[in-house]
Amino acid sequence: MATTTAAQKRAQEKVAYDAFVAACPSRKLLDRISNKWVTLILAALGSQEVREGCAGGPRSMRYSELSRLLAGVSQKMLTQTLRSLERDGLVTRTVTPTVPVTVTYELTELGLSLHDMMRGLKAWAETHMDDVLANRETYDGRVA
Repeated sequence: MATTTAAQKRAQEKVAYDAFVAACPSRKLLDRISNKWVTLILAALGSQEVREGCAGGPRSMRYSELSRLLAGVSQKMLTQTLRSLERDGLVTRTVTPTVPVTVTYELTELGLSLHDMMRGLKAWAETHMDDVLANRETYDGRVA
C-alpha cells in the first residue's frame, strides 16, 4: 500500500479546486474578494495615485486614511474587512508604538497578485457606469 506525504496530499487537493463544485473552498474565497469594500481596499493600498495623483507602486496606509478615502464605509465594516484580508494573507497590519499608536496596512505579495485585477474591475465599473444605467433604463421600460 502506497503512502502519500502531506505535500503530495496538498498537491492532489489543489488540483481538485474547482469553483463550479459546490463544496470547493475557493467559493468562499471568491465570495470574500468580490465584496465592494475588499475591492476598494485592495485598489487603494496598491497604488500611490490615490493620494498623490500620479502612478506609483504599492504603499502602506493608515486606518484613518483608508476610512477617509472609502466614503460610506463604517468603522465596523472597515475593521472587519481589514481583519479578514489580514487573515487571508492579503494585507499586513503594522503597529508602531507612538502616541497615539500608529497602525498601517500594506498589501502582501499575495495581495499584490490580486491588486491589478481589482484596479481593473474598479476602472471598468467607473468607465461603463453610463452604459449600465442606460441598459437598466431600457430594460425597465420594456418590463413595465
